[in-house]
Amino acid sequence: MAVRTTGRHAGDTKSRILDAAETLFIECGYEAMSLRQITSRAEVNLAAVNYHFGSKESLIHSMLARRLDRLNQERLKLLDRFDTMLGERLTCEHVLGAMFIPALRLSRDPRVGGKAFLRLLGRAYTDPSAFIRDFLNAHYESVAMRFFEAFQRALPHLPREELGWRLHFAIGALSGVLAGTDTDSLISEFSQGKSMNDLQLIARLASLMVAALKAPLPDSSQLATFAAVLGDATEGGPEGQMEGTNPATGTQQASGGFEPPAPAASDGERRAGNVEASSFQPALHGTA
Repeated sequence: MAVRTTGRHAGDTKSRILDAAETLFIECGYEAMSLRQITSRAEVNLAAVNYHFGSKESLIHSMLARRLDRLNQERLKLLDRFDTMLGERLTCEHVLGAMFIPALRLSRDPRVGGKAFLRLLGRAYTDPSAFIRDFLNAHYESVAMRFFEAFQRALPHLPREELGWRLHFAIGALSGVLAGTDTDSLISEFSQGKSMNDLQLIARLASLMVAALKAPLPDSSQLATFAAVLGDATEGGPEGQMEGTNPATGTQQASGGFEPPAPAASDGERRAGNVEASSFQPALHGTA
C-alpha cells in the first residue's frame, strides 16, 4: 500500500531519505549500502522510499543530482565569467579555480551538505561501481567536455591524450584524499594547528595540480631513468631486469614495457581517439 505523505511531512520524509542515503554512500559506497540500511537510518519504511523514488537506483540518482547539479552550474557560471574576462589569456589557474571555488563555497554552507559535501565528491569519483560511473558520465558529460576544452586552450603544448591522463591522475589523487575520513585531522596536523582559509587551501591544491599539468613531456632520458629504477627493483638487481629491456635506452620490445616514443600524431589523429575524453570525464565529478 502506498504511503500518503503530504505537505511539510512529505518534504521532511523525502529529505530524511536523501540525507540517509548520502551518509551511507559516503561511509560505505554504492554496492555496500542497502535500502534496509537507508530506511533504518531515515526512520521510514520501505513503502516511503518506493513512494518518493521508486527504486534504489532512482534514489541514488536523486541523491547525487541534488548536490552535483548545483555544483556544476556554479562551476560553469564561473568558467564563463573567466572566459569573458580573459578570452585567449585564460590560464590553467583560472580553469582550476572554476572547479575548486564553487565546491569550497558549497562545503562552507551547511544547508547544502557542509563539510560532508567534499567527502561526497571524493566518494562519487572513487566509488568502483559501474552504476555510479555511468550516471556521472551520462549526466555531466557536457560539463566535463567544457572544462576539458578550457584546459586545452590554457595548455596548448599538451596533446589531448596526454592532457586527459594528467587530469585523470591529478584529480583522481585529490578525490581519494577527499573521500578519506581523516582529511580534517591531516590538514590540522600539517598546518600545525593553524587555521587555513579558502584562499590558502585553494593555493595549496592548485599549486600541485598546476605543476603536474604544466610539466614537460618525459624525454628519452627520463624514460631510461625510470626503466633503470624498475630494473633495480626487480629481484636479482640489474641482472633480473624485465625481459627485453635495454638498460641503455630504457626501451623494451616485449608487450607492456617501455617502447621508443612513437611519432607525434596529427591533430586529426588525436581527435579521433577517445582516451582523453574518457579519462578526464569522470574525474571532474569527484573533485573539489
